[in-house]
Amino acid sequence: MRYYIDYDDCLCETARAFSEIAERLFGITVPYEKIRYFNLQDSFQLTDEEYEQLMVEGHRPEVLMSYEETPGAVRTINNWIDKGHEIFIITGRPFSAFDASRRWLDEHGLERAKLFCLNKYGRDSFIRNSDFNLELEDYYRMSFDYAIEDSPAAFKFFQHLPDLKVLVYDRPWNQECELPTGNYIRCSDWNSISEWIKNN
Repeated sequence: MRYYIDYDDCLCETARAFSEIAERLFGITVPYEKIRYFNLQDSFQLTDEEYEQLMVEGHRPEVLMSYEETPGAVRTINNWIDKGHEIFIITGRPFSAFDASRRWLDEHGLERAKLFCLNKYGRDSFIRNSDFNLELEDYYRMSFDYAIEDSPAAFKFFQHLPDLKVLVYDRPWNQECELPTGNYIRCSDWNSISEWIKNN
């Protein structure tokens, strides 16, 4: 089986970290539980300049390396790899974050998982023709059996795979969204993700 796994808020607690960064930089207090939008500019009510500052701070290598693992992620993924499944960690982080993101995976025991930066947002700084970058046309040639994702904004990237089972990691910003089809299954944690896949 081939697994697509999103990085932020599936593997690590990115939004919790950004909540702390927003408070530190701007004195804006929005607890993780109150983050209602995947777009953090909207959730924290930031100006364009503040949002850019937040993104720069949150993607500094030492900050990326400080993010906490989402409980159970590493254990579950390594169990799948041990059983011969292919793991593709696909992130919308800019390629400038690749090295720190790769190092975080390696230091948390996920050195066998493949990591790709997908150019979801048409960033000007995106480096093309790299082994670890995916343009959308490259991504759409790939296939997966399961996806683990938290962002409703990413659901559109699964439309080319009608049989894909999407395990939606339950987060405050996706609790009010309508899941597109019966192939989308809301899961509360990595244990419930693992159990659903094992039993279906």
